Amino acid sequence: MTAIKNEKAHAKTARPLAMGAAAALGGLALTIGGADAASAHVTIASDTDEAGAYSVLTFSVPHGCDGSATDKIAIQVPDEIDAVTPTRNPFYSVDVKTEKLDHPAKDSHGNEMTERDSEVVYKAKTPLPDDQRDTFELSLKLPDDAAGKTLHFPTVQTCEKGESAWVQVPAQGQDADDLELPAPEITITEPGADGEHPGDTAAKSADVDTAARGDDGQTPLTIASLVVGTLGLIGAIIALGRGRKKG
Repeated sequence: MTAIKNEKAHAKTARPLAMGAAAALGGLALTIGGADAASAHVTIASDTDEAGAYSVLTFSVPHGCDGSATDKIAIQVPDEIDAVTPTRNPFYSVDVKTEKLDHPAKDSHGNEMTERDSEVVYKAKTPLPDDQRDTFELSLKLPDDAAGKTLHFPTVQTCEKGESAWVQVPAQGQDADDLELPAPEITITEPGADGEHPGDTAAKSADVDTAARGDDGQTPLTIASLVVGTLGLIGAIIALGRGRKKG
């Protein structure tokens, strides 16, 4: 009788656990599916999004156009940015196109400008296969007074057959992932919002590592291992000596 009660209690407990596990797996599947959909877009990764900072934006192109290899990537520079410096890519030639300004402006060094960089075009020397990805880097200065603003970089991907124009900009309140071909974007943050700079993090890591190792360069784990090894060796010598005496 007790065994039957236990089985019933176990069944009551197991059922909600199974339902919870199924719900968790379902949520995980939706999350993974959403991540896959987002990763299929042309996207931007940046080393900093802080207003007024110099940043390197990395554009990721994950696939071709419906199975066709990529021949060209044309990235439009938003009006808020005056100049960009593209990183060389050995598989492409690169050309920076400019446009005249309606009124002369000052660059970040105080020099007068009459034109701005408007587009960067990478042309493939060897087409990028559909099942491979590539990245394209632009170095630039983010606008000083643009914290909280989202900058869009409409990008046209031309392939051997057809093209994918990643130029759609979401309406206010709309999620960019809901668009079929969203333009790559970054959102500018307040200065200092990114926290520590890479150099600061590296310096702190070095300090922590030095403190952990001690002045002689040895870590506590290394010292403990040496102590245990030494004690084990002493024990073995004593046991060997006793064995010889008994013999």
